[in-house]
Amino acid sequence: MKKTIKYIVPAMIALFAALSCSQDRLSSESVIKDSTIEMNAFDYWLESNLLRPYNIDFKYRFELNESDMGFWTVPPTYESAIIYAHLVKYLCVETYDEIAGITFTRSWFPKMFFLVGEWEYRSNNSKTLGTAEAGKKIMLAGANELPFWFEYYADDPASLREEINAEYIKVIHHEFTHILNQTKEFSDSFKEVTAPTYVADACFDTDEYWHGRGYVTDYAQSEPREDFAEILSEYITHDAAWWDALLKDATSQMAEIRKNYPDATDGATYLTTKLDIVREYMQSSWNIDIDKLRDIVSRRTDDVVNGLVDLTDVTL
Repeated sequence: MKKTIKYIVPAMIALFAALSCSQDRLSSESVIKDSTIEMNAFDYWLESNLLRPYNIDFKYRFELNESDMGFWTVPPTYESAIIYAHLVKYLCVETYDEIAGITFTRSWFPKMFFLVGEWEYRSNNSKTLGTAEAGKKIMLAGANELPFWFEYYADDPASLREEINAEYIKVIHHEFTHILNQTKEFSDSFKEVTAPTYVADACFDTDEYWHGRGYVTDYAQSEPREDFAEILSEYITHDAAWWDALLKDATSQMAEIRKNYPDATDGATYLTTKLDIVREYMQSSWNIDIDKLRDIVSRRTDDVVNGLVDLTDVTL
């Protein structure tokens, strides 16, 4: 028995020594592998049309780190991502090229777009169309609805125009306005026009007389920065007749408002004052005439809804 133990113990020691030595010899090949994605035609189109000329990264594949963890999100379809990329390029990027020059666009336009397939719904009966982060990234939601709207309104350019402006294009101009404001602050005089009447999230399910109270949309009532971005983005995605009708509606709502507030100022006066401040800011800070910008947006949008722009072409 003792002899057996004498033989076993040295053998075990030799075995452990061999294992220890083998563990010390690290492999020259890393266990961490870079993910590789095979480039497709759309990827090459994005590289040629957005990444190289503008340094804009257009992300359409799902990435957890780019997503908002507070929502259940899905990626866009390949078809919807292509359509949205064309809209971003033709109706936004090249619009600012035209009004302010490519140097302006390259300098200030966000460097990343991240697409989400569906809307992000909130508990206050609203949905998130997009968000801007740190002046460099814009998240765009609801991409998967785009093919449906182009098919549904194929014979109704006016309705298609309204839909894509309200749900998609306006949000890009809105978020870009935030980026401009983060770079050059707008005047405090804007914040003071309707300072006592901002109502935060309550605006989504209470007071419907926002025009009469001096706000261009219900969301504009939430706070001054959103108000500023809503004024500009709504103004440049609609024509002059729309703005005139808005002012008339604001005045007509005063009859109801003055039942509780007899001395209330006409909302049309507030709206006009705010627009004047926005116009002056864009001209003095960025040398952009918002009426000329509106004309460019309108012309380019007409091209899209009338089928003059191929939104599915990814050839180089």
